[in-house]
Amino acid sequence: MRALKPAGNQVAQVLFKPTTFIHLNHIIKLLKVSADTNNLILAKILHSLLLVTNQTSTRSNRYPLNSLINVYAKSNQISVAQKVFDRMPERNLVSWCSLMAGYLQTGFSLQVIKLFKDMTLVDSLRPNEYIFAVVFSACSDGGKALEGRQCHGYVVKSGLVFHQYVKNALINMYSKFSDVKGAMRVFSLVPGYDVYSYNLVLNGLVQQGFSNEAIQVLERLMGESVEWDSVTYVTVFGLCACLKDLKLGLQVHCRILTSDVELDVFVNSAIINMYGKCGKVINARKTFDWLQVKNVVVWTGIMAAYFQNGCFEEALNLFSEMKIGDVSPNGFTFAVMLNSTAGLSALRHGNVLYGEIVKSGFKDHVIVGNALINMYAKCGDIEAASKVFLDMMYRDCITWNAMICGYSHHGLGKEAMALFNDLLAAGECPNYVTFVGVLSACSHLGLVKEGLYYLNQFMRQVGVEPGLEHYTCVVGLLSKAGLLDEAEKLLRSIPVELDVIAWRTLLSACHVHRNYGFGRRIAEFVLEMDPNDVGTYTLLSNIYAKAKRWDGVVKIRKLMRERNIKKEPGVSWIEIRNVTHVFVSDDCQHPESTQIYEKVKELLARIKPLGYIPDVTAVLHDVEEEQKEDYLSYHSEKLAIAYGLMHAPLEAPIRVFKNLRMCEDCHSAAKLISKLTNSMIIVRDANRFHSFQNGCCSCADYW
Repeated sequence: MRALKPAGNQVAQVLFKPTTFIHLNHIIKLLKVSADTNNLILAKILHSLLLVTNQTSTRSNRYPLNSLINVYAKSNQISVAQKVFDRMPERNLVSWCSLMAGYLQTGFSLQVIKLFKDMTLVDSLRPNEYIFAVVFSACSDGGKALEGRQCHGYVVKSGLVFHQYVKNALINMYSKFSDVKGAMRVFSLVPGYDVYSYNLVLNGLVQQGFSNEAIQVLERLMGESVEWDSVTYVTVFGLCACLKDLKLGLQVHCRILTSDVELDVFVNSAIINMYGKCGKVINARKTFDWLQVKNVVVWTGIMAAYFQNGCFEEALNLFSEMKIGDVSPNGFTFAVMLNSTAGLSALRHGNVLYGEIVKSGFKDHVIVGNALINMYAKCGDIEAASKVFLDMMYRDCITWNAMICGYSHHGLGKEAMALFNDLLAAGECPNYVTFVGVLSACSHLGLVKEGLYYLNQFMRQVGVEPGLEHYTCVVGLLSKAGLLDEAEKLLRSIPVELDVIAWRTLLSACHVHRNYGFGRRIAEFVLEMDPNDVGTYTLLSNIYAKAKRWDGVVKIRKLMRERNIKKEPGVSWIEIRNVTHVFVSDDCQHPESTQIYEKVKELLARIKPLGYIPDVTAVLHDVEEEQKEDYLSYHSEKLAIAYGLMHAPLEAPIRVFKNLRMCEDCHSAAKLISKLTNSMIIVRDANRFHSFQNGCCSCADYW
């Protein structure tokens, strides 16, 4: 038998002295101490004493046995608590409530509901307010909405609903069922409010996205003399973050600084998150730097703030600082780092992070797997993303969406649609993001009939209201099929507010289909919507050039000068051996520029016999033909591709990233270069990924 601890041994010696008489009330008090201090050894000693003194078999000894059930339940000895309960000669409400609370604390919420039914049927006891508070919590944890509503009806009839903790348990239950109306109904109709009621309602409204209703509850809270606690502040900061309401966030921050509430790690993380979501990363950093003790939650919060504001390098640098400070990352930290890596398209860094994730044991965490899929897809390695997806033990809707959208973004429409069918077969419910990927895949495959079916029927069947992104995808689908009139009709009839991107999608199609008259009309309309949209000016200039309307090209460029609108210079970059090389058109700044230019010249000369004809139609007409070809030859993506072929390992894919849309000449050249060199060339431009292999592109020459 295991030896007792010294303190326990001393208690045992005193308790089991033949001359010692311990009053029952003293045993109950000692059991309470045992429960409060989680002293299981003392509880077992007292249990033994009750057994040897034959104080467990009479009806009058329910009180120490109830205390024993409470101790064993709190010590995670629920099976022992159940045995004590089963051997009781007579049980009261406290007996049942103690055992139910134990099962609830250990995660067996369904057993609580079973016990509740047994209590009313076997012992014919009428539950009180404490029992119902436990049962409502069990219903919410176990997802038993029907049983929860039935119990709600009982407490209303019995009047127990007016107990504050019963009301709070009801609000919590409906919030966890995502039944915001039910929670608000209990909150509003049942009198009596405390800070816990407000916290539960506010948290439920914020989590379910009912921001306007949350503001109304907040106004009501501020009008009453209810003292806020740390949970209130965390929830309200979360509301400010959702609304991106910096003014309200600053007011709440001032309020907490003048209160007695402790600025613990959760509150500080909420403040950092609020400033990050409101675009004030400097304020978030000041809050972070002010902290004396920083744990992984705070570090992850400040990294997320930088990531959300597009400061990807700063987020990655903070990760290095955190490790120097001997703070270990968690799954959320790795997710933020992977998404920051995706923002930089830094595949090499992503691979290093993957190695750390495997070593740290976070590989099977869903949030990490989702971030890995996103990172690999955005860095151009869709095969690695697919492998991560297939290796994941658990998947949620975000996992499926990341993979479907990744396939669509890479032009792999068939794979995206096949995966969507797998999602439905797995019983997952598609959501808003899922259909963005699906409609994009339909656009790549030219599935007009299927795309319209998903938009007009299937989405509504599963309760997804079509939004701007869905309509933009369908405009792209109709436009790619040459149905320009239908695309325009759709744009003019949809019930959501349009942005320039939707109309520019149609304008780009006019350029591809060489319908220049239609394109000029659409461009003029877009420029009325947004006179400063650089992309529209560029597309319209290219349309005029294709139609050899040089006067139109001059007019557009003059208009851009007058309105002080400058086209962003084209920049391409490629990562070779953990070093990123950046190129601009006609770049001579690179240390190997001479060799790069020679390589480009060689490649263009070798692909001409394969059918390459420089597309000089968009180059100004008052330039000699030979000079026009020179203008095209040294675009940034051609320089990056040439450098990749010079230095990348044999058979490794060439991955190039560009900030603007890839021009038609570079697209044609890249296709033939992939055939000439037997290489896989992947270019991510402002629109999508282009995978060039064996003279073909994944975009099917439509982008």
